[in-house]
Amino acid sequence: MKRFLALSTAIGLVGGPALADVNLLSWGGAYGNSHLEAYAKPFTAETGISVVMSDADNPATPIKAQVEAGNVSIDVASVEYADAVRLCDEGALEVIDPAILLPAEDGTAAMDDFIEGAVTECFVGTDVYSMVLAFNDNAFPEAKPASPADFFDTAAFPGKRTMRKGAKFNLELALMADGVPAAEVYEVLATPEGVDRAFAKLDTIKTDVIWWEAGAQPPQLLADGEVSMAYAFNGRIFNAAQADGQPFEIIWDGQIYEMEGWVIPTGAPNLEQALEFVAWTTAPAPQARAAEFISYGPPRRSAAAMVGNIEGTDEPMGTNLPTYEANMEGALGSDLEFWVDRDAELNERFNSWLAS
Repeated sequence: MKRFLALSTAIGLVGGPALADVNLLSWGGAYGNSHLEAYAKPFTAETGISVVMSDADNPATPIKAQVEAGNVSIDVASVEYADAVRLCDEGALEVIDPAILLPAEDGTAAMDDFIEGAVTECFVGTDVYSMVLAFNDNAFPEAKPASPADFFDTAAFPGKRTMRKGAKFNLELALMADGVPAAEVYEVLATPEGVDRAFAKLDTIKTDVIWWEAGAQPPQLLADGEVSMAYAFNGRIFNAAQADGQPFEIIWDGQIYEMEGWVIPTGAPNLEQALEFVAWTTAPAPQARAAEFISYGPPRRSAAAMVGNIEGTDEPMGTNLPTYEANMEGALGSDLEFWVDRDAELNERFNSWLAS
């Protein structure tokens, strides 16, 4: 409570009007549940500020629509890193003063505790997630796929695949499957020849792909046997295997990792409470707690050591996180600047390619 009172004074809540709800927009599924259990419920219990949660396939889309319409009902939303930068540049997000962020347990300043890039003008990181390859173990009783190249090899590893509908992640994966080292992917993709090469590789499995748009779809498609392999959010696959007992295996080679975090839309109706929520939930302990519900790594250094067991089990979560040292071999960090600059152009080409 001491921290809450100090922060309340800093952002002008003490002595103000009655505290209103925080309207939180998340992604649903296991990820949304981690927000509910690790952030919303304990935040309300400590501060008395109620949190009303809703879900979207991609919260960046309704944020943009609401701000442009001048009718904003969202106070805080979880968005992907590149979307946060783009929306901030467009004036669709409130600036978040890093001075409101809480220090680490040992007193280390928040900005020294967050990993590089986790806090920007309008964004505070909550987790490091990744897009990973995964397969249903029952589909491959003998040889098991183990790389991006195997994902594209439908002769050796037959069955439909599922991939996210869009250019981002898929173009990078295609180049890695075509032999481009992770460290060189964006250098190649920045050239017209590299883009052509990525689409040519995607051509080789185009007729074998079921495209998904919501994060809950890939594990369901795997479970139903509609696909044998998936390219999906690591946390969704982990949760299906852990909580639902599905025979899914993750291939960490070629994972593409990125951060997700909180933003506040311009014109948020409960700005002060939104800032309080952002500050409280991005402290180390809540971030570590969230990682126990879903296998996304916390972006605060001190939080990583605080992550305990998988919720409801005696099994440590650490080895299941994208940021675990062994899982980072062959990993690719999503290039923020590349996608901010090229997202519209490459998605236009992707949609044309998909329709052809």
